[in-house]
Amino acid sequence: MAGAVSYRDVFRVPEFRAMWLAELQSVAGDQLARVALSVLVFADTGSAALTGLTYALTFVPSLLGGLFLTGLADRFPRRDLILWIDGLRGCLILLVAIPAMPFWSLCVLVGIVSLLQPVFKSAQLALLPDVLGEKRFGTGMAIRSITIQSAQMAGFAGGGLLIAVFNPHVVLLLDALTFFGSAILIRLRLAHRPAARTASEPGARDSSAGQTWRLLFADRGMRALVLMLWLMALVAVYEGMAAPYAALFGGGSVTVGLILAADPLGSVVGAFLFSKFVPEDRRPGLLGPLSIAAAAPVALCLLRPGIVVSILLFVVAGAFGTIVVMQTTTSMTLRLPDARRGQAIGMSNSGLTTATGVSPLFAGLLADKTNAATAIGVFGLAGTAAAVLLAISWQRANRSTPIPTA
Repeated sequence: MAGAVSYRDVFRVPEFRAMWLAELQSVAGDQLARVALSVLVFADTGSAALTGLTYALTFVPSLLGGLFLTGLADRFPRRDLILWIDGLRGCLILLVAIPAMPFWSLCVLVGIVSLLQPVFKSAQLALLPDVLGEKRFGTGMAIRSITIQSAQMAGFAGGGLLIAVFNPHVVLLLDALTFFGSAILIRLRLAHRPAARTASEPGARDSSAGQTWRLLFADRGMRALVLMLWLMALVAVYEGMAAPYAALFGGGSVTVGLILAADPLGSVVGAFLFSKFVPEDRRPGLLGPLSIAAAAPVALCLLRPGIVVSILLFVVAGAFGTIVVMQTTTSMTLRLPDARRGQAIGMSNSGLTTATGVSPLFAGLLADKTNAATAIGVFGLAGTAAAVLLAISWQRANRSTPIPTA
């Protein structure tokens, strides 16, 4: 542990403190908005389908943004991009908060906010190594992971409480204020840096998605990192299957809530322990075993272990899964050239988003033919097999190429 980077070392960087606090506000505000929108739309329309559509619009357009807009994070100064996106999202949410807003207008506004999210995230993650330096970067990513999961839990719980006291329009107004607060922090506390890809460079204006995909799959090591990242979304299928899985054991809404809380709880614990006790130079080499450890507990659902044991398994899977997501993102960022870093991170996260949405769909189809425990267990078993193959590929790749570390 000699020379390890502590949380205190990272928080001593003023720019990181500003980015951390800005993201904390935005993430908590996003969760408040999701709860508020669900309540608002259902109260106005009485339609569960339209409520589900509105909730989906807080996620789905981000896939398009990740594929087609994240190149902006390399062609424009990243600090300025973060600032303007936060300001724009705050203005859009202010419009959403207006009472009697037509439903179609609300859908368009919420869709645009979701579309901009991956651009914000790509610029932020690409900027983080410049702010922290490679030595502090891994620990900074761990702090981000803990913060995001904690803010999501607080935002969901706080959203329900705030709506009970006030109304959805007030909660949406608070969400808009979090975006404005984030923009002000970034404006005052982050130094201006030039764009990573200047107009004078060859191909600077070419943001071809094909070129970035080739970069992500350029060699065996990078392929293994990308696929391990996406695999974690597939094995976390239990989140999307929480309701039918709880019903299988006679549980109700409380049980569903406990299942949904298992993953973020494991995420916070896993990120803390990994960043606190595993030395920087050993982290990339552990990715293979960690991927297997994330998938294997989910496979045990085939045994129908009961709700209590299942929740413990999901906590363990969430802990290891978050560690893998955190470390694969860190290792990928260090491997990527700065001029393509923003778009590459955005597109890899788009794949993660797609896998997160697709896995419950196919698991649900399988559950209709069998049951929820079998469907989740099959995904876990297939994920374990895939994790073994990716672990072998990652190990072979790093025999010939040194593993980049922070």
